[in-house]
Amino acid sequence: MKKLLIIVLVLSLMVSMVGCGNAADNGTDEKVETKKVGLVTDSGTIDDKSFNQGAWEGITKAAEELNLDKKYLQPDTKTTADYLISISNLVDGDYGLVVTTGFMFAEAITEAQNTHSDTHFILVDAVVDGIQENVTAVLFAEEEAGFLAGVAAAVENKTGKVGFIGGMEIPPVQKFGWGFVAGVAYANNTYETNVDVAEYIYEGSFDNVQGGTALAAGMYDKGIDIIFTAAGGVGGGAINEAKARKTEGDDVYIIGVDVDQYEHGLMDDGSSVILTSAMKRVDNVVYSLIKDYAEGNIKGGEVVVFDVKAGGVGLPENNPNLSADAITKIEEATKNLEESNINVPNTIEDLTNFLNENNYSGSEVQY
Repeated sequence: MKKLLIIVLVLSLMVSMVGCGNAADNGTDEKVETKKVGLVTDSGTIDDKSFNQGAWEGITKAAEELNLDKKYLQPDTKTTADYLISISNLVDGDYGLVVTTGFMFAEAITEAQNTHSDTHFILVDAVVDGIQENVTAVLFAEEEAGFLAGVAAAVENKTGKVGFIGGMEIPPVQKFGWGFVAGVAYANNTYETNVDVAEYIYEGSFDNVQGGTALAAGMYDKGIDIIFTAAGGVGGGAINEAKARKTEGDDVYIIGVDVDQYEHGLMDDGSSVILTSAMKRVDNVVYSLIKDYAEGNIKGGEVVVFDVKAGGVGLPENNPNLSADAITKIEEATKNLEESNINVPNTIEDLTNFLNENNYSGSEVQY
């Protein structure tokens, strides 16, 4: 019996020591979970100079600052089924926060929010049906970024004509375009420029590079010297056309979208065809929300709109192709947006009213 009692005591001591070894560093027996954040990309990669790259930069900054594990997965195809597979793989890897970018994820997150109720999702640039508490949907005030691009285009324009090329006719692209038209009208009324949005076209896709090249060529042939593109790969085609024209000595430009596309427009001589870019600061937004998540403050079950005032949209900090005069006027317009002195239209009805209020008498273009 004494030998049995000794054995029991030794075993109890060993179990106690093992338990102490597994205890959390906070002095309690509660285990501290490692916080992980994952990204599921759309059709692009994390260096696509667009949404994926912006989101990954925001994740990287947050992970380094907050000591989080990070990982991204690129689905095999642009289908809801493959999006859900990638999401499930991250969830199975204990990634408690999953970021997805773009409207194409709306259907997948609508399903995933119920299937993976213990995972929090950040859905950038889209909303879901019946949003749950474990989803934070992010939208942007694209019209404000487009507005500032319109002011820049009007002030820097030399031919009296600017143009707009959109990709698919969906709300974010429409708001970019409407804001652009409003910005041109505002500049005409405020700064006495005399510029017309002479061409306004939706190509119908985001990946038809050749289509973007053809549309830009047609606009340049009509005397338009600055084109704002909100069209993904279609915009890339327009940039290619601008480079070709610039090589021949034409003074033409493109206004980029979503991210600072200055480097995308670089020429062999080191100059760029990108006048400026109407940016969605996906990096800032994703970083901010991850910080909220890590601190236990992220809000779910709602749609959050990021505007100029919140640092969600705007033009790049550095714009080598903008004159000092243009920068001054853009800064004035930005301040007015931040102080809510300008209500930029985000519907076609509001745009019509805005144009009337600013005495815009442009060509009969269908916006």
